[in-house]
Parts: sequence; structure tokens; C-alpha cells
Amino acid sequence: MTVVSPLPRGPVPAAPAVVPFARDLARHGDRLAVVAGGDRWTYRELAERVTTTAARLGAGRKLVLVSGANDPGQLVTYLAALAAGHVALLVPPAQAGAVAAAYDPDAVLLPGGEVDVRHRVPAHELHPDLALLMPTSGSTGSPKLARLSHRNVQANAESIVRFLGIRDTDRAVTTLPMHYVYGLSVVNTHLLRGAAVVLTDLSVADACFWDLFRAEGGTTLSGVPHTFDLLDRVGFARMRLPRLRYVTQAGGRLDPSYVRRYAQLGRRAGWDFVVMYGQTEATARMAYLPPELADAHPATVGVPIPGGSFVIEPAPEATAPGVGELVYHGPNVMLGYASSPADLALGRTVTALRTGDLARLTPEGLVEIVGRRGRFVKIAGLRVDLDHLETALSGPGVDVRCTGADGELLVAVSGPGAEPGAVRQEIAGRYGLPARAVTVAAVAEPPRLVNGKIDYPALGALVSAAPRTEPERDDKGAETPERLRALYAELLGRPDATLDSTFADLGGDSLSFVEVSIRLEDELGTVPANWHVTPIRELAAAGAPAGRGRGLVRVRRVETGAALRALAIVCVVGTHAGLFTLLGGAHVLVAVAGFNFARFRLTAADRATRLRRQAVGIARIAVPSMLWIGGVVLLTNQYGPLNVLLLNGLLGPPSWTSDWHFWFVEVLVYVLVVMAALLAVPSVDRLERRFPFMFPVVLLGWGLLGRYEVVDLGVPHTMPVFWLFAFGWAAARASRWWQRLGLTLVLAVTVPGFFGNSAREVAIVAGIALLLWLVAVPFPAPSHRVVSVLASSSLYVYLTHWQVYPHLDDIHPALAVAASLAAGAAVWWLAGRATALVSGLGARPGAARAGAGTTPGRV
Repeated sequence: MTVVSPLPRGPVPAAPAVVPFARDLARHGDRLAVVAGGDRWTYRELAERVTTTAARLGAGRKLVLVSGANDPGQLVTYLAALAAGHVALLVPPAQAGAVAAAYDPDAVLLPGGEVDVRHRVPAHELHPDLALLMPTSGSTGSPKLARLSHRNVQANAESIVRFLGIRDTDRAVTTLPMHYVYGLSVVNTHLLRGAAVVLTDLSVADACFWDLFRAEGGTTLSGVPHTFDLLDRVGFARMRLPRLRYVTQAGGRLDPSYVRRYAQLGRRAGWDFVVMYGQTEATARMAYLPPELADAHPATVGVPIPGGSFVIEPAPEATAPGVGELVYHGPNVMLGYASSPADLALGRTVTALRTGDLARLTPEGLVEIVGRRGRFVKIAGLRVDLDHLETALSGPGVDVRCTGADGELLVAVSGPGAEPGAVRQEIAGRYGLPARAVTVAAVAEPPRLVNGKIDYPALGALVSAAPRTEPERDDKGAETPERLRALYAELLGRPDATLDSTFADLGGDSLSFVEVSIRLEDELGTVPANWHVTPIRELAAAGAPAGRGRGLVRVRRVETGAALRALAIVCVVGTHAGLFTLLGGAHVLVAVAGFNFARFRLTAADRATRLRRQAVGIARIAVPSMLWIGGVVLLTNQYGPLNVLLLNGLLGPPSWTSDWHFWFVEVLVYVLVVMAALLAVPSVDRLERRFPFMFPVVLLGWGLLGRYEVVDLGVPHTMPVFWLFAFGWAAARASRWWQRLGLTLVLAVTVPGFFGNSAREVAIVAGIALLLWLVAVPFPAPSHRVVSVLASSSLYVYLTHWQVYPHLDDIHPALAVAASLAAGAAVWWLAGRATALVSGLGARPGAARAGAGTTPGRV
């Protein structure tokens, strides 16, 4: 690698250099700049937000860490850093903690979208040319960073705009994260040109992505090789995308047959297919294949981008004539690498980029990559450091050696503790690599050269020739990941579920949580505590080695919230039927509802998505309740119109009558509607994200004003229990022992005296304390299913038991209770089947994103 002496360190200039396109956003005026959920910002509005955020960062050049999904907060903070002369450090969420510990950033973008300025006085000496730091090896490589200058970022964006012919009328819908340099360049180029960027984390395998793409008039689509596998699966070739102008591909070698096929498809459909080649060290891209040449030369990466040039230099690994190492020169070549904070003060240490790729020039003058010098391969867009992988996977009694090529990882394991299946699972789960791209084989001893070094070509041949270690399959031959995907699709009514989907992403909620978790335990044996926010692919890789848990466990653990729902509904019905007296179950359910509201409705999704999911959650409670009560009114005339409309709590009689049977449903709907309206306010939404624990604590304090009648809420019997809902919400956000302890003390002080019934108050305190301190509770395996059904059907049991137990009390209260529970479970099952049937008959693809599910009425 060509190296020059580092520039001497010196004082930071008074007027730091900036990236021009980030500084000049306002020049595009009222053109649409960003679409993100319900937010639509013009360039003028985007520039104002960037200026505001830059002001929050304060004076002095700061190191600003940004991680997360494609959301407006990440974009604004990144642009603010570039526009104000700070240094942006973009990393994947999984690496944020390690990078923050290693580099001690001055400011950090928090998950809620707020910027936490940790050092008002900059803690680092930052070179005047430094603008951006990017990881160089994806999720599997070493933690070193590429140091990119203001000129690197601007020049590469200008070059890409030029050769792609990006227009100010273009709209790019994001398919790649911003912390990936290819995804970032899509954002940079469109903002430089004054085009629009539609931010989303939806996968191209999700029907909702294509709904969004069409609705926003998407003109550009970008993908890595794995993206095109997904496009084939969703029938991209048959889609009507009238505004699509071009499709780009980078992030690794795409098989020539794909290149030719997509080039031909684009020619028929009226859009261009552009293959590109790049590395993080060159800011984004170094070469492109003109679309008119793709069909005839699909194995090449084309010509240098405007302003860049290639040289092929001799390399000892190259044996074929004309083949050598590809070296790139251009204004987008990085300053150099950083391995520690001290390196951030360095100037240029690299003048040319030695790519590590072996290449040749075709007779037409096109660059063709034929191999790789270094120990790296690219898989699914990730640059995999093979040496790092060997170190990470090897351990006592296990020696792991890795080789391969782009798109294929070959792994040999040896030693007394060698388990190829376990190694394969760890690679897929820990590093997120697709299982189909990984081959693992057990070998007695890795082959070596005469000098004692590993003979990697021979190793690759040995692994390739060995029987492939397949992922676990069930008796029908389905792979575990696909089996779990089908399970999610069935139980959540989401045929659009992909291996990258999570339970929360698919609109899962508290009652479907029970059913899905139990089915997952049946499939995997055990599931992690955070399974509901873990992608299906990682769940499949992280399951118990035996794969299935049926019949193997005498004691099963049930999530505490689910156990409390089952126990509470039995207490409610048993007390009403006179079998026993144990009050307080409904009030425990109010706290559980708050707990689940925080877990399943207040996710990291954008505000519009959150609000949509909250509306769906309200409908799943209100609609079945209104239908049931309306049917009862028609058949028995037992209740009135206010009950059907769930308005008795607001307009009904103040004295307790049978009209108050459904107070629990009404208060829950009231609370959820008020919370949805509150969180629809952008500033409130930002506060909740910024202070996830203190926000519900403040609401708890407000609710206690009603509990102690300091404030008259004007609604008898119902709204004073809001403090229990807020308590459950705070319990879900309590991540530290002292927070849980503090809430326990508040619980112990505020519940006594509210009901005037000591036994009832003890039951409520005990139930909510369990929610605070225990993640799950053990149950004998035979009762596991019963608990699951009772928890899942609790709303339906509550609705229907009023019409069941009075008719059987005279025979025996136990019979009345059993019949009430059975009837509620039966109605729940029938409602689920009916909803699935309606969804299957009438829903358009992706409609489930708006809330269709197999089990309505979830709390």
C-alpha cells in the first residue's frame, strides 16, 4: 500500500471544513426531501432540523456516534455532523456499544432520536480533513474504521450522480441501512441532487415495501446479491412499477447469469440495470458497468467512475497472464484506517487503494474481478474477515479454519470438541450469514503446506467434497427457519413474514405472544427472553441443539404476564360464580395491559407505525366487545345502547348496576385512546423515546392524583385505575434493580386503602410485584397448554362469562366456572378462525401490516 508521512498534528481551524451538500440543503427549497412514515419534509424543513441539531451539538468539533435503522433522527444527526464540521461515526446497532467503549464519542444519537452530548468540550483531537468514520468489515470483521474526508464524501456523491444520471425528480426507497456505505451513498447522492429519499426498514420480501414503493413513486432500487434472491422469490419480474428508472447492484459479486437476466428484464420493462463495484475505503463506489454492456459482459464490473482510475499491479498470487492486484486512484480514496482514538488526529496515510482483489482487463477495457488476495469474502453484502472468524469460532478442543469465495463460506472443524452442526448454527445466528452460503465439514486435520501454514486451496477442496452439514429439518423436510416462518405466518395472519421478520415487526401483541411463545418452545426447546424482537433467522439458529422440545420437559416456564392473565381471569369468573372469593384480578389485568402496551406498542418504529399499531390494538379489543354485547342486546335486551358503544363509563348511571359489567373493557379502551392521542403529538413522542422510564413514571404520578382524588377525573368507577396501567407501563421500562425496587415501594404504599379490602389489596400487590421481578414462572408441563389457552382467550372469557355462569350456578359453581372458561375459549377459537377466513378471502397482499391477524381482541 502506498503510504506517505502523516500530516503533523495542529490546532483545529476556527472555521472547520464541511461537506457542501449537507450544508446547502436549503438551496433546494420546497422540493420534497424526506418521507419517513407520516413525516414528509421539504428541503427547507430538513435544513431547519439539521441546523437545530447542529446547535444542540454545541461548539468545538465533536465525534458524533450514530446507529440504528433508516429513521429521520439518524439522517438529521448525520447531516448535522457533516454540515457543522463535526465527525460522524456510523455503526450498526449491534456494534454501537463496543465502538462507543473503544472511541468514547462526544455525542451519541439515542434510540429515541435525541442527541446525548456527553462531552461539551471535545474529548478528541480530530484532523481538520476528517468528516466520516465507517466500519470496514460488516458485522463479522475487525473493529477498525475507514477515515473519510469531506472531499471523499462530496466527490464520490458527485461522481455517482453523474454516471447514474440522478434527477431531482427521482425518489429512492431505502433497501439498505445507512450504516452500510452502499446504503449511505444512496442517501448522499439523492440529497446532493435535490431528489427525495423514502426511509424505511421494510424488506423487499415484504409486500408492504412494494405498496410503499408504488405509493411514493419510487424510481430507483438498490440491492446486494442477496436482495436479488429475494426479488426472485416475490415475483419482481411480474411487478408493474411504472416510475422505476434504474436498479443498481453492489456489495459483492452477483452471478453473471443474474446480471444477464436482470439486464434483459430491465430492457423489456424500460429501466436500466447498473452493476457497480466499491469498498468502504473508497467512500462507496469505484466502478460501474454501463447498462448497455451488462448483457454482453456480465462477469465484469465495468469502468472507473468519473474522476477515478485503476492500475493492475503484479501480485505473487496471480499466475494467469494479465492478472494482478487492482489498485484504485481517485478523490474518494480514504485518508486511512483508525484502530484507536489516537488515529483520529492522523492526516492522509493512504494515497491509493489496494483493493486486495485480483483482476484483469478484458479486450473491451472492462475490469473483471477474478479472485482475492486477502483473507476476506463477501456474503450477502457483508465483508467477512476470515482470520477474525477463525479466532472467534475456535476454542478449547475445537480448531476452526475458514476459506471460500464471494457468496460462499467453507469451514473446516477439527479437534475432540468439533461439532459441525453447532459451528454452522453459530455462524448463522451470531453473524447473520445465510445458512445456504455456509458449508461446514469435520476434518481430522487441516491440510498444510511444507512450511507448516494452512493450505487453504486444499482445505476448500476438502470441505467442498465432504457431505454438507444441513440445517435441522422436521419430518416433512422443512428447514427449521422456514418452519418457524410458517408458524409466524399462521398464528399472526402474516403470509408476508420473512426470515428477517420479528414478532414485534409483524404486529404481535400480548395474547398472540403466549400462543407463539409456546409453539416456539415446542419447536426449539427453549427461547431467549427477548425472542419477540429477535429475527426468525436468529431464533432458528439459537434454538436448543436437539431442535425440538416435545415431551422432553416436565416443567415449562410461562411468561409472567401470561400467567397472571390466566390466573386473573379464573379469579374473576370464580368470584362472580361464587366458587370462591378472590378479588383484584381485573385490576391486575389493568397493570398487565400497561406492561404489554409498553412492550408491544411502543417499539422503535416510527411514530406513524406506532400509531397505526395502537389503533389496531384498540380495534382488537373494541370490535369483538361491541359485536358480542350487541348480540346479547338483540337476543336478551339485557344491556343498552351505551354498553354496545362502550360508553357506559362516560354516560351511564353513576350507581353500580349490571350495565357496569364491562367496565374493564371500557376503561382499557378509554386509556388506550387517550394514550394514542397523546403520543400522536410529535414532541410527546420524542419525550417518551428520550425518557422511556421517566415518562410512564410521570404518568403514574398524574394517575395517583386521581387515585387520591386530588383531581376529579369526572368518570365514576373507571379512570381512577389509570395509575395501575401507568404502573405496568413503568414496570416494563424498569431495566435496573433500583428502578424495580422504587416501583415496588410505590406499589406497597399506594394500593393499601384504595379498596378497603385487605385481601384484595394483597392480591393486587402480589400480582403486580410478580410482574416487576419475574420474567417467567414455572408450570407443570401438562398444565402448560391450559394456561396458554386461558391467557390467550382471557378477553373472550371476560365478555362471555356474564351470559354463562348464571345459568349453571344452581347446579354447582364449579360447573359454572368450567363452562364459562370453556365457552370463552371456544368463542376465542371461532373468532380466530373467522378472522383468518375473512383475511384470506378479502385481504390484498400485505394487508396484515394494517392489523389482520388470526386472533382478534388482543390486549
